[in-house]
Amino acid sequence: MGGSEDDEDVDMGDAANKKFKGMSVDDFLGGGFMSGESDEEAMSEAGDDDDSGSEGEASFASVDDLEDEGVAHKLELAKLAEKDPEFYKYLQENDKELLDFNLPDVGMDEDDEDGDDDDDDVKVPVLTTELLKRWQKAMLEHRSLRALRRLLIAFRSAAHMNDDEHASVWTIDNASVYDKLITTALRYTPIVLEHHVPYKTLPDGKFKPPTQTPKQKILQKLTLSFFYNIIHLLEQFSEHDMILLAVNESAKLVPYIVGVRKAVKLYLKTLLRLWSSAEDDIRIAAFLAMRKLTSSSDESIKDMVFKGAYLTLVRSAKSTSAHTLPGINFMKNSASELFTTDHATAYQHAFAYIRQLAVHLRNSMKVKSKEAYKQVYNWQYAHCVDFWSIVLARACHYEAEIENGGLESDLKPLIYPLSQVTLGAIKLISNSRSYPFHLSLIRSLVHLQKHTRTYIPLIPYIMPIITATLSPSARPKPSTLRPLDLETNIRAPAQYIRTRVYSEGLLEEATYILAEWLGTRQVQGSIAFPEIVVPLTVTLKKGVKHASGGKEAGVVKGLLERIDEGVKWVEQRRKGVTFRPKNVQQVDEWERSVNLEETPIGKYIKTQRKIREKRRKLVEKARDGEDEILEDD
Repeated sequence: MGGSEDDEDVDMGDAANKKFKGMSVDDFLGGGFMSGESDEEAMSEAGDDDDSGSEGEASFASVDDLEDEGVAHKLELAKLAEKDPEFYKYLQENDKELLDFNLPDVGMDEDDEDGDDDDDDVKVPVLTTELLKRWQKAMLEHRSLRALRRLLIAFRSAAHMNDDEHASVWTIDNASVYDKLITTALRYTPIVLEHHVPYKTLPDGKFKPPTQTPKQKILQKLTLSFFYNIIHLLEQFSEHDMILLAVNESAKLVPYIVGVRKAVKLYLKTLLRLWSSAEDDIRIAAFLAMRKLTSSSDESIKDMVFKGAYLTLVRSAKSTSAHTLPGINFMKNSASELFTTDHATAYQHAFAYIRQLAVHLRNSMKVKSKEAYKQVYNWQYAHCVDFWSIVLARACHYEAEIENGGLESDLKPLIYPLSQVTLGAIKLISNSRSYPFHLSLIRSLVHLQKHTRTYIPLIPYIMPIITATLSPSARPKPSTLRPLDLETNIRAPAQYIRTRVYSEGLLEEATYILAEWLGTRQVQGSIAFPEIVVPLTVTLKKGVKHASGGKEAGVVKGLLERIDEGVKWVEQRRKGVTFRPKNVQQVDEWERSVNLEETPIGKYIKTQRKIREKRRKLVEKARDGEDEILEDD
């Protein structure tokens, strides 16, 4: 990040400066420079189409013809029994399913067709519970397409009953009938479609859409109309249970609509909205539906989902508070699962967006102004770094590599550039107000190191925070301010600077993160642990010796004691070692045998986690109830 640059890099940086001048963080992280089409245009294009697939419900009578074929089939079998009884007997013994073809008894009168009559002079019929039950029976017992057609026409009337421009085919004047209609359509439609036009699920979990047959072509128009009406209802629904049901059941229809790009884009746009802002169980259902989309064998759909999920995350991460952080973390974790379903496809997106972070950092380093620094020192940048750390940690997990016979993930080459970009962002500003931002980025890198076989030298970035709080020249002043939440603040307010409450919070957090780093397999699990920590222990002991406060020194002394115990623990275990350092395979086997939780550092971290969790619960109680009093442990 900070080394010499070739001509190509210089040209790229100059071009970027011109192109991104005046762009907001949203615009930049939105990735508009990656192609000619902006992401907003890509995601909103579906809404500009003038066809919602709702035309022609009255012309879906061709669906009924599919069941009329059943009548003809019965007649043909009857004639066969008369003309060739021996062959008919053979069928009875060897192909009974053909002879047992059940003609659907739809359980409805021809008068039901009145619901399809578009004549303005005919009174619009009222939908009743009895009629719904007859349709349900026909679909359950015979998988009746005629009953399905009528049900979905009634469903469209329900979906657009408040739209003046849509003529209603059915009158629905009862709330319970309305709910029953919506529930029946959502639950029964996937069952009937699966019976008539099944799709194939491949061994790798992906699916192939139904084979193009005359029946499938006839049903596709009906299915698309139903799907568009579900999307319309999802925009109108306010009842939690109905939204959840609609999302869960619509996911079952994905294999039938993936061939229609407009339907996929509209659906994805709706899912992204729910995934980022709805209640928890609806957000989970929306995520599962998005994952179903990525199971399509169409790679372009996977690209749409990856891009949409990332951009939605970026927009949602613009501001972070104690109330929004859990939702943002859910989005990061679930989106990372989407990206790791296909490492090769994810690489293209990860490369482009990590490069955006690098270009953004470079522009800030060149300009060196307050406004330029803000383009990096913001929540969106921090969450983007954390998100890609989670993705790479999940994709390049060392245990997964072992299970794959040592085969590395396609995403592994991105660990180094992401680490370099993150370390460069930490070095951009070094004042004490920026320490919360530094700690946020360091947490991300510790997580990345912990789950991959990558050593990231973080001591030079953690120690300045610790030594600054221990320094006698930084004597903190007393204050009545509340402790600053370092997980929901990336820049300390001015009134916190040089206060004891801020210094103690920084030291405690930095010491804990340092312990987490020390407890990773690349450090505590290394056979060279005693040698690795020599510079660290020297610096910490020096800082403790000149510390300005007893409590601050006590926090660091506790960690120093655990480090010394860790050194002795490793030295004791390697006494019986007979191989040399150059024997990489034997060294690797020794390090894999280390149980990190049983090491002195591992036990220390476990204890600290319990203390931090207890404190977190107290803070939440204090946030919910103003009269709660926080007591020091």
